Amino acid sequence: MLYKNILFDFDGTLADTREGIIRTVQGTLQHMSLPTADPDAVAKTIGLPLTECFRTATAVPDSRVDEAAAIYRDIFPSLALDHITLFPGVLDVLAFLRDNGTVMAIVSSRHHMSLDPLMTSLGVADYIPLCHAYGEDENLHPKPAPDLALKALSALGIKADQTLVVGDTVYDLLMGKAAGCHTCGVTYGNQSRQQLLTAQPTHLIDRFADLLGL
Repeated sequence: MLYKNILFDFDGTLADTREGIIRTVQGTLQHMSLPTADPDAVAKTIGLPLTECFRTATAVPDSRVDEAAAIYRDIFPSLALDHITLFPGVLDVLAFLRDNGTVMAIVSSRHHMSLDPLMTSLGVADYIPLCHAYGEDENLHPKPAPDLALKALSALGIKADQTLVVGDTVYDLLMGKAAGCHTCGVTYGNQSRQQLLTAQPTHLIDRFADLLGL
């Protein structure tokens, strides 16, 4: 295998979280007595920090985005978890990679308070330990800055030129590229093939299982 290490985005790459996220955003807006948001506008912000979602895709005023994010995190388990699934083939591929000695980690815009339970409940933590998950609450610059990828590289003692960053948005790909890693876009997530190509990924795949062909 060409790559010894893989850093995965979570939302839209391993897990289909679109419906759960949209439901929770709409629930947050209802709680705040604000108009509902355009679902497609919300989906376009998946992969960015939560506050950025409320700032750009909803009617939440700038002065209340932190309040909105706090409400979102509070109601997320009750509104979203039943609507989140893994994409086809994810666990089989992770099992193969683990058994063949690939070092794997998660680099996500999620906070650990939601990322860790999701990794556990969906079975991802059986293949990628929670201590190899890096989230928004690492106090780092968010994607597309390279900080999350650089933190993972440093913590795991792995080299960027032997590492592949896999994600469904240009934010993931630009993060990986800025960290000196190779990148792979997945076309089944939250951004189109055309959008992903603007970040000039090393690879582009249509199914998660296609990762093994690399």
